[in-house]
Amino acid sequence: MKKTYLLLLCFTISFVFAQNNLNKTNSIAEAEMKSASQLLNIEVNPNTANYNITYHRLEFTVNPSAKFITGKVFTTYTALSDMNTITFDFANPLTVSSVKKGTTNLTFVEDANNQLIITLPATQLAGTSATLEINYSGVPPSNGFDSFVQTTHNGSPIIWTLSEPFGARDWWPCKQDLNDKVDSIDVYITAPSQYIAVSNGVETTTPVISGANKTTHFHHGYPIPAYLIAIAVTNYTVYNQTAGTAPNTYPIINYIYPEDAAAIEPQLDETPNILALYESLFEVYPFHNEKYGHAQFGWGGGMEHTTVSFMVNFDRQLIAHEMAHQWFGDKVTCGTWKDIWLNEGFATYLATLVIENFDGIDSFVAEKQGMIDYITSSPTGKVYLSDTEATNVNRIFSGRLSYNKGAMVLEMLRFKLGDALFFQGLKNYLANPNLAYKYAVTSDLQTQLEAVYGQDLTEFFTDWIYNQGYPTYTITAQNWGAGQARFVINQTQSDPSVSYFEMPVPVRIYGALGQQADIVLNNTFDGEEIITNVPFPIANVEFDPERHLIAANSTVTLGNQNFDLESTVSVYPIPTSDELHIQMPSTSIIEKVIVYNNLGQKVMENAAIDFSVTSLSTGVHYLDIQTTEGTYHKKFIKK
Repeated sequence: MKKTYLLLLCFTISFVFAQNNLNKTNSIAEAEMKSASQLLNIEVNPNTANYNITYHRLEFTVNPSAKFITGKVFTTYTALSDMNTITFDFANPLTVSSVKKGTTNLTFVEDANNQLIITLPATQLAGTSATLEINYSGVPPSNGFDSFVQTTHNGSPIIWTLSEPFGARDWWPCKQDLNDKVDSIDVYITAPSQYIAVSNGVETTTPVISGANKTTHFHHGYPIPAYLIAIAVTNYTVYNQTAGTAPNTYPIINYIYPEDAAAIEPQLDETPNILALYESLFEVYPFHNEKYGHAQFGWGGGMEHTTVSFMVNFDRQLIAHEMAHQWFGDKVTCGTWKDIWLNEGFATYLATLVIENFDGIDSFVAEKQGMIDYITSSPTGKVYLSDTEATNVNRIFSGRLSYNKGAMVLEMLRFKLGDALFFQGLKNYLANPNLAYKYAVTSDLQTQLEAVYGQDLTEFFTDWIYNQGYPTYTITAQNWGAGQARFVINQTQSDPSVSYFEMPVPVRIYGALGQQADIVLNNTFDGEEIITNVPFPIANVEFDPERHLIAANSTVTLGNQNFDLESTVSVYPIPTSDELHIQMPSTSIIEKVIVYNNLGQKVMENAAIDFSVTSLSTGVHYLDIQTTEGTYHKKFIKK
């Protein structure tokens, strides 16, 4: 989802930073920020946890000229435990006129906690299913992102909805926690016949006109959470396109204000190209049996309602962001609001992949630099939310953390794993039967990436997702004998929650004759010395030229080119209890290594770079390292 473009004084300093930054990713993220922040005391509702919804038939009667809704909602559900009552999330200002099971009228209470509590006619046993009919009407309250809005465009009235994260209950009785997806829905919108209605899925029949009104029927046959169900009604004009590759072609249906159609239609021509890119990187569009499309609306950003993204404008990056959610957010949905980066970080990163693939590497690097600048504008903040943060709309949709840092964490994972494994891991994440068209949490993503990588990623996720801050690197480089260079890496952290960010560190070296080469230094501890082969003597060094890492104010300096050969030979670890390793330039070859104890007695002799010292007594020992370039004297401690 995107946030408002309006500059309000109540925004935080980080918002002002993003507005001053020309980076489009930041602008889109902040465009989704709620324009009036508030803390919503909404947590998982335990009273709705004892049933699963399998089907909704949603019948809404609206008039774009008035903020009012009349609804009839049929809900089919399965009991997870024996039930005498059933509870729905439902806003207090709306009024229920009746609840029925078949032809039987049921008693109900609308309590002060935005709940509709219905008494069942008899105990419903676990595993059994039933269908209830709820009739209601009223003026939806202005909560969430103004979840039900009546306004105008160019003098024409419009009604639209936006329920993320907590607004579905404001206009229909639902179960809005992130623990249940409705298997399928039918949406019937009745409105004055001069208007066009929009919702999820496809129109299965021609709209039915009755007097001055028209009823439009949409069917959506994929699992969907409550917050992604949406309607809009106004005097739209429709612009049709086609996407996909046979046999998986599907329509793109765009609902546009008529006054803007001439300007918007050329912008929409990018839509099939972006869909094709995402399909080539991940998988076929998840809802290809129905449609993709857009509906113009008046909020300050965009919202990824399944199969139809609601859009304030049709900038390419906004199209790319909302479309990306169809895979990451709509097909696989974050399982808690603490995991919102699985929606927003992914959508932000996929939009930058459009820049990479359509505009080239320089534009991609510039976009990432803008994100890094924004992330590092504050020393704290983590991607994964606390329980308290997950009730705060502004924190859930933090442009700096949920969007930008989430996206750059994905870039770092891509760099760490390599393209082939990274993209295969994401394909597996989307295809996993326990996640596809269901919910996922951060550990699910970690599991899928570890499976293809073959290594544990716990430390990475702990540092970058669950803890705060970022590193600043100070690296020194030095030519180190023929064909080698020595790098010493030091790091400070912006927040004490992370003791050290272990990460492959990319540097670019340049030669005096214009040569260029990229080197990756696998850094795991502070002060680490890495001696590596280089194809030419280094004349200059650059830190992370393609901006793979979240880091601030990092430097690489080239040290003294004249070095003492003695200093190129080192032994580690010190102290050691078992193995000892000798490190030296590749131009030197070991002929003999003699080990003496602290009494000067010879206790070992070999010609190996790595050897066991387990047989030696504890204490200080001395080495004579005899090589083709001379003899070097070192000492170590056996513990």
